Order: sequence, then structure tokens, then C-alpha cells
Amino acid sequence: MPLSSEFDDLGDDDGERASILIVDDLPEKLLVFQTVLEDLGHELVCARSGAQALKEILKTEFAAILLDVNMPDIDGFETAKLIRQYKRSARTPIIFVTSYADEMQTSLGYSLGAVDYILSPVNPDVLRSKVKVFVDLHLTQRRLRRRANERVALAAAEAARQVAEENTRRSHFFSDASRDLGSSLDSEVTATRLLEMLLPRFASEATLALCDASGGFDLVLGGSLSADGEPRVQRRGVEQLAADEIEMLTDVVAPAANAPSATGAASPFIVLPLSNADRIVGAIRLRPSDGADRAAIVELIERSAIALENARLYRNLQMEIDERRGVEALLQNSNRRKDEFLAMLSHELRNPLAPIRTALEVIRRLAPAEPKLTWATDVTGRQIAHLTRLVEDLLDVARISQGKIALQTEPLDLRDVVAHAIETAKPFLDSRRHQLRTAVPDAPVALRGDFARLSQVIANLLNNAAKYTDEGGTIEVALTLRPGQAVISVRDNGVGIDAELLPNIFELFEQGKRSLDRSQGGLGVGLTLVHRLVGLHQGTVTATSAGSGRGSEFQVVLPCLSEVGDDQAPSLLRPARLKQRAGCRILVVDDNHDAAEATKVLLELAGHEVKMVGDGNEALASAPVFAPDVVLLDIGLPMMDGYQVARRLREAAETRASCLIALTGYGQPADRERARAAGFDHHLTKPADPDALLALVDAWIESSGDKRSPAGASAVAAGIALE
Repeated sequence: MPLSSEFDDLGDDDGERASILIVDDLPEKLLVFQTVLEDLGHELVCARSGAQALKEILKTEFAAILLDVNMPDIDGFETAKLIRQYKRSARTPIIFVTSYADEMQTSLGYSLGAVDYILSPVNPDVLRSKVKVFVDLHLTQRRLRRRANERVALAAAEAARQVAEENTRRSHFFSDASRDLGSSLDSEVTATRLLEMLLPRFASEATLALCDASGGFDLVLGGSLSADGEPRVQRRGVEQLAADEIEMLTDVVAPAANAPSATGAASPFIVLPLSNADRIVGAIRLRPSDGADRAAIVELIERSAIALENARLYRNLQMEIDERRGVEALLQNSNRRKDEFLAMLSHELRNPLAPIRTALEVIRRLAPAEPKLTWATDVTGRQIAHLTRLVEDLLDVARISQGKIALQTEPLDLRDVVAHAIETAKPFLDSRRHQLRTAVPDAPVALRGDFARLSQVIANLLNNAAKYTDEGGTIEVALTLRPGQAVISVRDNGVGIDAELLPNIFELFEQGKRSLDRSQGGLGVGLTLVHRLVGLHQGTVTATSAGSGRGSEFQVVLPCLSEVGDDQAPSLLRPARLKQRAGCRILVVDDNHDAAEATKVLLELAGHEVKMVGDGNEALASAPVFAPDVVLLDIGLPMMDGYQVARRLREAAETRASCLIALTGYGQPADRERARAAGFDHHLTKPADPDALLALVDAWIESSGDKRSPAGASAVAAGIALE
């Protein structure tokens, strides 16, 4: 804009007023001056002495001062001299008014800053015109200063706005950069994005190297501009770096480096570390673009170092997780193989136990009443029962570990469970001459649980107490009630439990100190089985001991439904069984000849006609001719398994109504369900209890009545009572 047009409006009269100071000791002259100057429309301030004039100057800025030369106290010249000493009035125009002025006075007045002399009497027009010129000049200067101040303020505001906008753009850039750099936990992706951000805004080329665990470089990326100016990032091998590049990058990541590498005054490159806190994750060498913001480059690299460190930590964490998962998988696989081995071992041990147990029962029935023979069979029976219990414990632990145990829950009286467990453990207690004390409530204690498993829990605790108590010790069993809970405690005065063993007492294969002869026996699985079976019943089991030689106490806490009255007790009692045996035809199918032969002899002694075959094909061939009433069928047969044989027998007219009993080493609920689906009526687990087997046969005879086939001539009608 032209200068003339910019200042055209400075002289416009916009009603702005200035102040004019009139100084004279004569009131009539002050009146004359006021009359002459009031037409200018400005503020007129009158002072009758030099001192009063100085006071007014301190208060007000004046456009012009009319000053009388001859005043009584301080004359006009002295007053003018004092006026010029004030900063505000140092340049204010002073017009002297005097009735006489020689050359000396005039020279003195001008030396004191006077702009004019007016002789009295004054010419009104001349006075008014001269004062108006100075007033207009003052107003113009005032407007000019105001305009300049406005322009300065506007320029400052514009500069502040530009700074704010630049800070906003910078903040947005770094915010977006942080988000993009941190959006990936892959170090190579993050490093690539950093180079793409640097090119071409901050640099024309760059090389980025990330450190490995040993301090070397495991990832090197090179960035440059393509022919059309687009950034291009490529992976480079360490061997592709020039010697000076390797030296610069290595100097930065070296432990002694804590500042940008010295690249030489003439080098166009700068090298910066990628550091987060005290850790250097890499280095970058770049050629800055012309006018590039070095501070922005440093901040961008610092932010990228944080993202790269996060990516490194994530990668290390993933490696640790993968390693831990691998170890867990190995442990789980090892544990699975251990469980499978225990299950297979238990199953394989069952097969020889079955014929041994059956053969022992045959010996008992046939042998004469010879005391030594009776003693031998009793010892053998106890050891078979002990071995069977060990096998069952091993198998149960394996089943629970694999989640294959399913409780057969029913309403029961916990007193019956305690009684059955005592009966089970009594032979072992008696053999060690222990004194057993029991305390149970008079009223039934009702809860819902698995009778066999709960009895197994208490029996295991009793056997454990008997095992670790010296002969002739005392063992106490107590059943007490709490609100909503039943508490079974087994206490002994035996060897006690060491403090270091107590926290791990329920771990598998965990045992206390044993003597060299291992007189206590056992595998260390009984308490583990107790702990897991109680847990399946939503209960808890705890062990306490005052220390070695001071006995121990195990306490089982189970959720209890209620304490019921005696009138409700009959519904909870386990019914006694009394069966009468009568003869029938039985087909035994087992590829284990000893087991089949022993079972055959046992059944014949009970008055049944028995036929024995070794596989499924023989069974299917014999069934139409023999027409068995009961078929004892092993599942693990060669060529054709027991399930297939059972289905074929159910299809034949001669055996469609026969009682099929599965005899197998597999006793899981899934195995029982599969047997039921194949057509079996009952499922016995090896080694089968001879009494249980005979009871099943007797129960079928009683339920089938005259519908069964007539027994052979060798069958006898006389039965044997079963408890």
C-alpha cells in the first residue's frame, strides 16, 4: 500500500481533543487567551505561576504551552528550563508571550526550546493559527504512535499465531508418528516406518542398524529417495556396509558413547543413538535435508527408540512364552505318559490277579480243614487283597489325573460309610494289634456321595494310621457334625509327620522317612487318592502333627445335608443281601486260560454247568449248541473283541435272553456305558470278587425264574448264603 494512502487519515478530525496549557500571572490576560483559543475546541488549562504550571505538567500531556516571560516567582525562562527536564514535556512546543523582546531574550528563549515568540497585545488570529498548528501536529503524532502500537501488537499476535500453529502441526506430527511407530511390535516394521518418516522431510538418505544381545547388529535397513522423490527402504546385510558406516554406527552404540558421533566438520552425515533410558537399541546415520529441523529429528528418533525397545521386550517375552509353553508341553506330555503307564500297569497287573484270586477261592472250597493250609490260604488272600488295593490305588490316581473318575452319588448315611471302612481296614489293624476307638453320632448323618469312594477315603486313612503306628498303638475314628458340615477325623499315636514333610503330604509318591526293611510298605499314593477323592466330593482334607514321634491327625470335612432322625434311617441303610444259589448253564469266554479255568472251577463248585472257550469265534460257535443262561465274556479278546461278540450273541435266538456279564480290566464309566450299549447286563472289573460274581449269577437266576434253560444234571439245588 502507498505511504501517502497509509497516512491520509492521520490528520482527520475525529473529535479527538488535546490539552493546551496557558501560564500567566495576570487573570485578565488568562481570560483573553481563553477567549481567543476556545474556538479551537480543545481543553484549556490555566496556571498563574511557574510552580502551578509544573504541577499541571506532571498530571497532563499538553499539545502546546503559552508561557508568559515576566512572572513574579519563577519567570518564563526558568519555568521553560524546568519543563524541559521532564521526559513527558521535553519536546512539548513552548510559545513565549511578552510585551518586549530583544535579541538576547529571543536567543535565550529559543535555546530553552521555545518554538515562537508572540508580542503583547496579541493578534487573536495569529495566536489561534499558531496554536492550532502545534495542536494538529500533536494529534497527528499521537495517532501515528497509536497506529504504530497497533501494528506492533498485530505483528506480535500474528507471530504468536504462527508459532502456535507450528507447535500444533509439530505436536500432531509427533503424535501421529508415535502412534504409527508404536502400532507394530515388529522391530523391522517399526524401523521401516521411521525411515519413511525421515525421508525426504528430514533427510535425503539414512542407514539404521539395530543391536543384538551381544552388541552387534542383527538388522540393518537402508533408506534413500527414488527417482520420483519417494522414500525407498531396503534391508541390508552388515557385510554390505562401508567401513566408515560401520565405524560411525559402532562408535554410537559403544558403551562409552553418550552423544552423537563425531563425524567430522566436513561430513554431511550425522549419527545418532537409538536409546531408551540407559539402553541403546541401535543407531542411525543420516544426511539431513537442507533446512531440516535438527531438534525434530532428535525427538523423532527418541520416540522411535521407545517403540523399538517395546518391540524388543515383546519379542523377548514371546520367546520366553514359547519356551515356557514348550517346557509345559514336555511336562504335560511326560505327565500324560506317566498316567498312561500307571493305568496300563494297573490294568496289566489285574489280569494275573484275577486267576490267582479265583484259584485261591477254589482251594478254600476244596481243601481239607488243615490248619497250616488254612493259614497259607489266609496269608495268600491277605496279600492278594493288599496287592489288589495297591493296583486299584495306582489306577485311581491315574484316572483322577486324567479326569476320568465319575462319582456314583446317592443319598447315604455317613455312619454306614465309616462302618464299612472300619470293616475293610480291620484285618490290617488286627494284624498290628492296634486298639481302635470309634465315636459316631446316634442319629444318621445324611449326605450325597459315592459310598465306595468315601469308604475308600476313610479306609486309606485307617491303613495309613495303622502303617505308621508301632504295633499295639491306639487309633481313633470320630464322626462329628458342624452346621452344614460333617467332619471325619482319624487320629493315631504313631511316628508323626515331620514339619518339612507336612506341606507336601498329599503329593503323589510322597512318603515319610522309611526304615531300610520298608516294613510299612506302600507306594505313597494312598493320601494323594484321599485328597483328590475328597476334592471331588467338594470337601477338604487336612493333616496336622505335633512333630516326629507325637502322632498325627487327618481331618476330612464334607458338605452335609442334615442330621436326620431315627425314623428316617431305614431309607438310608444299605439293604442286606441274602441269595439262594441254583444251577444254570454258564459260558466262560477268556483268552487267559488260567483265569478261565479258575473261574470255571469256582462256578462248578457253586453248582453250575460251565463251558470254557478261548475266543469270540468259539463262543459264537458254542452258543447255539450249549444255549447258556449266563455268558462271562472278556472284552480284550483276540480277532473279535467282547463288544462285537456281545452284539452277535444278542442277535442269536438261543442267547437273546441270556445274561451277559463283561469281565475286563477297564472299569471307567465310559467303558461301562460302551458295554451297556453292546448288550451287556453287568460289568465286572478284574480281579472280580468271586462272591460278587456268584451274587450276579444268583440274582439273575432269581429274576429269570422258569424262563431260563434247565440246568445240567451236575447242577445242585442247594445254595450258599451271601452277606
